[in-house]
Amino acid sequence: MTRDMWQGVFPAITTPFGPDGGVDHDFLGDHARRLAAAGSRGIVALGSLGEGATLRADEKVDVLRTLVQAVGDRVPVVGGIAALSTDEAVALARDAAAVGCRGLMVLPPYVYRGDWAETRAHVEAIIAATELSCMLYNNPIAYGTDFLPEQVRELAQAHPRLHAVKDSSGDVRRITAMRALLGDRLALFVGLDDALLEGVAAGATGWVAGLVNALPEESVLLFEHALAGRHADARALYEWFLPLLRLDTVPKFVQLIKLVQQHCDLGNERVRPPRLALSGTEREAATALILERLAARPADR
Repeated sequence: MTRDMWQGVFPAITTPFGPDGGVDHDFLGDHARRLAAAGSRGIVALGSLGEGATLRADEKVDVLRTLVQAVGDRVPVVGGIAALSTDEAVALARDAAAVGCRGLMVLPPYVYRGDWAETRAHVEAIIAATELSCMLYNNPIAYGTDFLPEQVRELAQAHPRLHAVKDSSGDVRRITAMRALLGDRLALFVGLDDALLEGVAAGATGWVAGLVNALPEESVLLFEHALAGRHADARALYEWFLPLLRLDTVPKFVQLIKLVQQHCDLGNERVRPPRLALSGTEREAATALILERLAARPADR
């Protein structure tokens, strides 16, 4: 991938599980093709929504292989690289390159929250491990590590293969700050579903999205409206979509998004422990919201 290919909607694809708890590779491949056909510009695998932390190393590689085989050259597959240790992360990055991924999404280490010197050394090792184009993933809420705009600039200046950054800080001013420091050096991606209009207005040109797994056409259309400056159309679709998009920003976002997929006939709600499928009043409330929004689904999508 080059800098120019980091644009548009990149689904953070969910990992489907069968009744036995194993990865459902047949569905995974079909789902990736469905997302690409709807206008997605890339597929991001093994992220938080993809339950990468619950997959064994061999399962991660198999997921990436299935996706590459499914979409071929139609859209790039981006491997999410997250691990407890730098050595493990570097090994996964090399495996991702070996099975045909065209990009990497680089995360800070799990669990250990190091200082800037340690965090920089970790992500630099991943970036340097292959020839693949890289996206830096900033999600201080989930991972406790915050890549400040000045630190992103340091990495961009040092690594020509760093081409994009996904920001899930929840602070739309970060997009503005990074544009002020970097200009167009990096492609800037919105990383939270319910910050799409705000992020694009601030200068983002990509969206790593979650609800796109359940509502691909609506997600792509919303992004296209926003990027093209069709403000009235974007606002109308966004206001319908927002109650569902907000499901991406709560602790049980994986369970919730998979439940929406199930109601849209684009997956099932199975998750891997320690997550458990929603139950009781929590599930009833989520189901009521989902059904209400789907009943009001725009007809001209």
